[in-house]
Amino acid sequence: MSSMAVHSLWTTAAGPLEKIPAPHIEYTQLSPVLIVLGAALVSVLVEAFVPRRARYHSQVFLSVLALAAAFAAIVGLAAGGYGSTKAHIAAMGAVAVDGPALFLQGTILLASLVAVFTFAERRLDPADHGHKVDSFAAEAAAVPGSDQEKAAIKAGFTTTEVFPLALFAISGMLVFPAADDLLTLFVALEVFSLPLYLLCAVARRKRLMSQEAAVKYFLLGAFSSAFLLFGIALLYGYAGSVSYATIARVVDGSIGAVDPALADTMGNDALLLIGFAMVLMGLLFKIGAVPFHMWTPDVYQGAPTPVTGFMAAATKVAAFGALLRLLYVVLPGLTWDWRPVMWGVAIVTMLGGAIVAITQTDIKRLLAYSSIAHAGFLLAGVIAATPSGISSVLFYLGAYSFVTIGAFAVVTLVRDAGGEATHLSKWAGLGRRSPLVAAVFAVFLLAFAGIPLTSGFSGKFAVFKAAADGGAGALVVVGVISSAIAAFFYIRVIVLMFFSEPKADGPTVAVPSALTSITITAGVAVTLALGLAPQYFLDLANQASTFVR
Repeated sequence: MSSMAVHSLWTTAAGPLEKIPAPHIEYTQLSPVLIVLGAALVSVLVEAFVPRRARYHSQVFLSVLALAAAFAAIVGLAAGGYGSTKAHIAAMGAVAVDGPALFLQGTILLASLVAVFTFAERRLDPADHGHKVDSFAAEAAAVPGSDQEKAAIKAGFTTTEVFPLALFAISGMLVFPAADDLLTLFVALEVFSLPLYLLCAVARRKRLMSQEAAVKYFLLGAFSSAFLLFGIALLYGYAGSVSYATIARVVDGSIGAVDPALADTMGNDALLLIGFAMVLMGLLFKIGAVPFHMWTPDVYQGAPTPVTGFMAAATKVAAFGALLRLLYVVLPGLTWDWRPVMWGVAIVTMLGGAIVAITQTDIKRLLAYSSIAHAGFLLAGVIAATPSGISSVLFYLGAYSFVTIGAFAVVTLVRDAGGEATHLSKWAGLGRRSPLVAAVFAVFLLAFAGIPLTSGFSGKFAVFKAAADGGAGALVVVGVISSAIAAFFYIRVIVLMFFSEPKADGPTVAVPSALTSITITAGVAVTLALGLAPQYFLDLANQASTFVR
């Protein structure tokens, strides 16, 4: 009897049954992400069911096909007006489909496509026991130097799992700059971070260093994710919602209490400022801005070089996209609060990256500090807080990602008995040994330094002009000074390559297969195209610079 009474009480309290609304998902507009995610799932099945000798070719084919198809889907959406007139919030408020999202997703897909070619490269190392080898450990689970590892190498095993991991990372990166609520942002962050932690640990040579890099990245990444999540919790307490639009309305005071249970804390500025600072910390960690940059040099040096190139380019694009959306969509009402903080971060990042790079003796660490300095230059465009600031950052990200992947692809070619020769002293006289490789690397270094007629100059010019127009002239002065400091160590490498005597026991330059050649050619082509005729791409970035609110 009592159970009956309780049951009837429960039903009366619930009132008339409300229908739960079915979710409304726009599959076509989310197709780029869905294609890459679907391919990642298929490629996990390939690992499980396809015989070992056929896996490599199936995985490379599947990855390239998926990334090309997803890029075609982005072009289709942009042509259909989803970047401009039809821009809106899809997936029940979780994901924005607008100009910046499509532009950044297109950049990530193209950069990932050329990066996947370097993953698939198998001609650089000499064949081992008659099997072709790539940059990744034969069996990632084997202890370095153990009998198990030797047996795996002898049997010709290869870690083809890097392809599904890369596809999962790319799908997370595609969602990250388009996320329109804080939980989607967090889920996307985890989806692209976790595969990267694993990818960093699977280098074939120098395995202990690679595993150390992965552990450092994982621990620091876990801290930054925790900060981000705690910030999200505080922002939820402040606004009663995780949706960007609702938080923005609460910030500028155009909306009252959303939920009576939260009426006491709503609008409490302490929650807003602390929560926003924590979310910002999580994003600045991914960008590699000082003082959240400590993982960058170690991870860039320890990870397999193809992974380093992929990570350096694609993660930056995704993280800057998310940062722009957060500052321009959620917090335009807080510009006075966040600009001074970002000024400080940008200045120490530009100067810190440039000054510490001078002391580096390893080419991968040098490029890591250079990427920290570039994060500072990009932040100058973010701080502009104008539409031209957004478009200049979009343009710079597109230019930077191809230069970076190209530069790391060249680093994979210079080899000695122990694998890649990354110590700078080994690069002496490279221009006499193999003039073409040295010349290509010199082009990338000049682009990093921002020398005219390269994409680096067009990008820096656009970002600094936007910052100056946005009233951040002092920042431009610091930027120009740190560019001059940075130019010193780029030019130093060029001088080392062309004007030093090659050593007798110096490294050799491996002849790559078509895959790495395509990557490097694409890098040079984009560098020169954006340097000599940037206008079309600047216009494209301009058209794509309006966030949907």
